[in-house]
Amino acid sequence: MEGNKTLANIRKDIENHVGEKVTLKANSGRKKILVNDGVIESVHPSIFVVRLENDNQRTVTYSYSDVLTKTVSLYYAFIFLKVFFKFL
Repeated sequence: MEGNKTLANIRKDIENHVGEKVTLKANSGRKKILVNDGVIESVHPSIFVVRLENDNQRTVTYSYSDVLTKTVSLYYAFIFLKVFFKFL
């Protein structure tokens, strides 16, 4: 997610990746950073839903402003693989 970042741009970018695998890095405060793999399940006007791929299959929701303020970072699986194979 490069370039001019606005809430509308962030939402469009996440909408384009619904159903895709992501790595979610969330800052929980006090030096706690949670890293999980999941799938973007749905997008709504002010939030998006990610289904985590761990043993209990829970869902988490975040707002687009969390991405804007870098409280949450999303790394799309396709982009990660593209960068990884570029260096091979």
